[in-house]
Amino acid sequence: MIQITDKKNCCGCWACEQICPMHCITMEMDNEGFSYPIVDTKTCTNCGLCVKVCPVIHQQKSIASKPKSYACVNNDKIIREKSSSGGIFSLFAKSVIDNGGVVFGARFENDWSVTHDYTESIEGLEVFRGSKYVESKIGDNYIKAKRFLEQGRKVLFSGTPCQIAGLNSFLRKRYENLILIDIVCHSIPSSKIWKMYLDELRESNITNTEFKNLDLTNNINQINFSNISFRNKTNGWKEYSILVERKITEDISLKKFNLLETKTQNLYMKGFLQNLYTRPSCTKCPARKYTSGSDIQIADFWGVEKYYPQIPILNDDKGVSLALIITKKGEAFFETISSKIYSLQIKYEEVEEHGLHAPLMHSALPHKNREKFFLNVSRMSLTKNIKKCLIFEEKKKIMIINVKNTLRFLIGDFFYNYLKKKINVK
Repeated sequence: MIQITDKKNCCGCWACEQICPMHCITMEMDNEGFSYPIVDTKTCTNCGLCVKVCPVIHQQKSIASKPKSYACVNNDKIIREKSSSGGIFSLFAKSVIDNGGVVFGARFENDWSVTHDYTESIEGLEVFRGSKYVESKIGDNYIKAKRFLEQGRKVLFSGTPCQIAGLNSFLRKRYENLILIDIVCHSIPSSKIWKMYLDELRESNITNTEFKNLDLTNNINQINFSNISFRNKTNGWKEYSILVERKITEDISLKKFNLLETKTQNLYMKGFLQNLYTRPSCTKCPARKYTSGSDIQIADFWGVEKYYPQIPILNDDKGVSLALIITKKGEAFFETISSKIYSLQIKYEEVEEHGLHAPLMHSALPHKNREKFFLNVSRMSLTKNIKKCLIFEEKKKIMIINVKNTLRFLIGDFFYNYLKKKINVK
């Protein structure tokens, strides 16, 4: 049976839970807010299927070394605007739907947690657009995908590399009617921390002057959200923002108002981007280096302006996608949308290991205050906790730099460098 003794060895893909014929495995959230399999040993028959489908225990070899790489932009300006980068996922998905297929992706629940789901309609694709920087609950979607595949339906399944690796392990065979697209993944943040962040936003509304005459102190859940976007392009694609549109529900009628903060301003995003509350397995990712089994991998083409400053559509700050073609099937599928995008084949060296997308090759490095952060989760507000772990650390670094520069100015370069060597300081 599956037993998690080191949390770095579980990526939370749900494959073990879904493959169990006795349904004796449940995914339960730990104190950090990440899901792990728990086995009911009384009903377990030790069939071993859960171990056989674990993508961490049975990691696959890379099926690509230097995949064909493309800079891409959706010709539909509206879809591009709504998308995190260049908007090509929507075209992939529409291609499948138009041919009677099914598309799986991540969407928000009513409480703004994130779950996987599927759609058979063009209208249903709307909820899959945009990044969701929260751990997604896979649920029984591997089982559903297999059912559609065995009916002969074309299936597009999108997710993080570890989720795609989990699906491949669960299926245990290749399906010609299955297209797999994974997203270049920085790391997976805690759903518990995301919930705490939203709760604090609700609480902050109570003190807002707009609501000062309303008795909401005993029911903050009357304050809800009408829209959340992690990658809003109001300030442009490069300096993307987190947008939260808030409103008062039920019989209280007040206009909604927005939280709009750039990735460098918003505390939740700063904590996520610095791996303060990332899943332990992200620091030992089992699905880097094109080992997930996907057909196509997509990402933002950060730094595109360095390579192609002369091409206007790649420099309008509205988003450019990077498409990495891993398999022959992926190459054929990419061709189905080629007439609806601007695409430019680029050198793989522009996105390789030491280039723009380190997450392609390297696992995340946990923030040095991660343990301290989770120890303080129940002791102080989330805002204060993130500031304590991040901002104070940044101030400390700035102070050290200032001290070094002052010392260097006072004693000169020669004596400063001599002193550094003597006391072995970087």
